[in-house]
Amino acid sequence: MSGRFTIADVSSRLYWVLAPVRRGLRLSWYRMNKEAMAFLFLTGLVLGALGFGVHAVFTQQDRARERVREAELQDLTCLARNVYFEARGEPEAGQYAVAEVTMNRRASSSYPDTVCAVVHEKRWDAIRGRYVGAFSWTEFDVLPEPRGEEWERAWQVAEDVYYRREPPRMQGVLHFHAQHVRPAWAKERKLAARIGRHVFYR
Repeated sequence: MSGRFTIADVSSRLYWVLAPVRRGLRLSWYRMNKEAMAFLFLTGLVLGALGFGVHAVFTQQDRARERVREAELQDLTCLARNVYFEARGEPEAGQYAVAEVTMNRRASSSYPDTVCAVVHEKRWDAIRGRYVGAFSWTEFDVLPEPRGEEWERAWQVAEDVYYRREPPRMQGVLHFHAQHVRPAWAKERKLAARIGRHVFYR
């Protein structure tokens, strides 16, 4: 008789060696409380689905907050640039006034509903026969990047007005122009203030 085992011999011996284990598992299954198992299984499914749903909600909220932060940063940048290019050489009150006019326009139904759209808005000018920027600096193709203390100051003014950290001083004011020009539309507006080299109207 050969001393070697075939694969069939090993499988047969394992089958009988594991027979008590199989019987034990079958008995445990029959004695087990099936209702409790079903309850635990369903509870696990519900908790898993709930966890997935909560995770999805928080992820969506995080993305929404990120979009809001990005939109605010864009608005603040446009507002600060408007203050910088329109009034960086003006007294502080004049810079706040320019920022307020920009925000007043955003709040008005007659103008676009974002700061950047307000700043870069163009309207048809029949006299000049072309579209004209609401703010003169936006018509230049190339401008130096804002920098230095004047830019820091313009940014601070923009933040104060955007987040309403300062009480409004130019309520209802939607227009202004430099003192050295006399636009035709000024005759139809109510004078609100003269600050530095700018004249403001309601």
